[in-house]
Amino acid sequence: MKKHLLLYLKGMAMGAADVVPGVSGGTIAFISGIYEQLLEALARMPEGVLLLLKGRVREAWALVHANFLLVLLAGILTSILSFARLITWLMEHQTIALWSFFFGLILVSCGLVGRSIRRWNAAALIALALGALSAWCITVAAPVHWGQDYLSLFFAGAIAICAMILPGVSGSFLLLLMGLYHFVLGAVKNLELGVMAVFALGCAFGLLAFSRVLRAALARFHDVTLALLTGFMAGSLNKVWPWKQTLTVYTNSKGEAIPLQQANLLPWDFSVTTGQDAQLLTAILLAMAGFGLVLLLDYLASRHRASAQAASADCQSCK
Repeated sequence: MKKHLLLYLKGMAMGAADVVPGVSGGTIAFISGIYEQLLEALARMPEGVLLLLKGRVREAWALVHANFLLVLLAGILTSILSFARLITWLMEHQTIALWSFFFGLILVSCGLVGRSIRRWNAAALIALALGALSAWCITVAAPVHWGQDYLSLFFAGAIAICAMILPGVSGSFLLLLMGLYHFVLGAVKNLELGVMAVFALGCAFGLLAFSRVLRAALARFHDVTLALLTGFMAGSLNKVWPWKQTLTVYTNSKGEAIPLQQANLLPWDFSVTTGQDAQLLTAILLAMAGFGLVLLLDYLASRHRASAQAASADCQSCK
């Protein structure tokens, strides 16, 4: 029960992160120690379905780590359905505080993920640079406007979910670039089941396809892949910098002005340019809270790994 509760809370953290444009649920999965297990479970899903069709339910259940996936998914859905309104409110009214927390969280995560790289060589350094450059380019890309028909929603879901399982690349931000973020978030808030179902099918398609590719890359090119993922997270810091000046906006279907392109400012320049309080002390405290949360998750994950290894050693000695 304790293990499942902790996994459920990790799922909630992933769901809350995925709602925020610029923050990836994959980052939370990575720093909480469940990333590779998640990829393995998703990559084995097609094999599990084949076993299920043959009536081998127990084998299929074990193969795809169904208990793990169900608890994690329950946490993600709980968070998305319950926190969508809260995150929307924070983005509108407490922007600096929200971005500061995630900035600290992602910054310390870069160091923790980079620490997992066994050997730094030229290939790893190039992958790190490419990852950072790619993520930075995504954060400054000019938005486009996709259609809101079901086919467009399906492919938008497939693309966004690929980013959601990549640490540092935000599926929510890609939706924002496609002009669909507020449409999809509104559908979740208003329980528009048709839109949610089509988008979820697209997510499922993208998840099953991309997870296999990423799992194979981690298995064959572990250090280079981790360096690339670390670069993605480092490059995404451009998006979550707390102090911004809005350059362009667009008006959504409700007549609300939504920021599209923004420029980063230093705290003192932010105060001069916008006439608003930079909330520097609040930003520093919340960034430190993000630091502390990640370090706590890493500590709990390391303790869990140590306990599992000790249990395995005891089992082997008994044999």
